[in-house]
Amino acid sequence: MKNISKYQWRRAMGAIGLAAVMAGCASAPPPTDQLAVSKAAVANAVDAGGIEFAPAEMRIAQEKMDRADQAMATKDYERAQALAEQAQVDAQLATTKARSVKAQRAAWAVQEDGRALREELDRKSK
Repeated sequence: MKNISKYQWRRAMGAIGLAAVMAGCASAPPPTDQLAVSKAAVANAVDAGGIEFAPAEMRIAQEKMDRADQAMATKDYERAQALAEQAQVDAQLATTKARSVKAQRAAWAVQEDGRALREELDRKSK
């Protein structure tokens, strides 16, 4: 193998180091899949009644989704990814909260129906 000078060795190592640094700094790919999943989660939360029953969570999820879209437009893909993930979690929370409120209201309605039925039966038995 050919002997190389210390200068050539340092130069080669510097080039390799620069290439490694540049590869490490290369931006992440666009998180298009995550944005689609997050937008679906927001739409699901709207369908579940999130706007009515979990308005704060919906507002936060929608704001983060808007900021993720803005980050995509400026090609800040890491920020877009993080915001989209956060929006998805917030939308899932809104969905869960909306479903919980609906279930509580349904349970209350069943209790009221049972109470009304008992009163009716009591009245007829007298």
